[in-house]
Amino acid sequence: MFKSPLETREYVEAFAPEAAALTERTDIVLCAPFTDLTALVDSLSGSRIGAGAQDCYWTPEGAFTGEVSASMIAGIGCRYCIVGHSERRQQFCETDAMVAKKVNALIAEGVTPIVCVGESLEEHKAGATLQRVMQQVSDGVGHLTDDQRAAIVIAYEPIWAIGTGLADTPENANRTIALIRQTAGGLDDARILYGGSMKAENAMALCQEPDIDGGLVGSASLHPAAFLTLIKSGLGDA
Repeated sequence: MFKSPLETREYVEAFAPEAAALTERTDIVLCAPFTDLTALVDSLSGSRIGAGAQDCYWTPEGAFTGEVSASMIAGIGCRYCIVGHSERRQQFCETDAMVAKKVNALIAEGVTPIVCVGESLEEHKAGATLQRVMQQVSDGVGHLTDDQRAAIVIAYEPIWAIGTGLADTPENANRTIALIRQTAGGLDDARILYGGSMKAENAMALCQEPDIDGGLVGSASLHPAAFLTLIKSGLGDA
């Protein structure tokens, strides 16, 4: 929950020119709060950088005051949307069943879901990482066809690592993501990202792992120059 529409335009103005060359080698998507999406989409017009939302509601329209539907974000030009983020699960009591409904709504609108999964610190300490994460994947996207699963994005974000500076080790994150790929058909071909204190200092090590396709970046993306440095590091340029 950062940035006004004006700040969003200023961010894109500072970020997009240098990021343009990087889009020849990787996909870059900026996901903004609902109030900033029009400014984001407009500012990225003609760019290869994607625009995404941070959440959506699964019903196209109706008496759901305050909610924003998948059809609404698709209508303003968003082509990606994060669902099931750990903060939504923890602070707003979202369930795997709700995530599955949002995934369905986004696919119906031609929007690529970025589906977040991850374990809590307690689950991590109890050795329940794989059990929890694989259950989230199964309940959230298990109902899709193999082709549909191959076209989505999964983000593995260990909750204990988000915003703490305590990133998972590249080897352990890769091991978990490799097992996620075995949860259901099509996930071998899906893009699976790592999220959780990814920064310029560790992006290269994480992205060099064979099953990690990129990052879901939070606080380290708030400043254009820092985010550009992180992306370059992930690409092996740093």
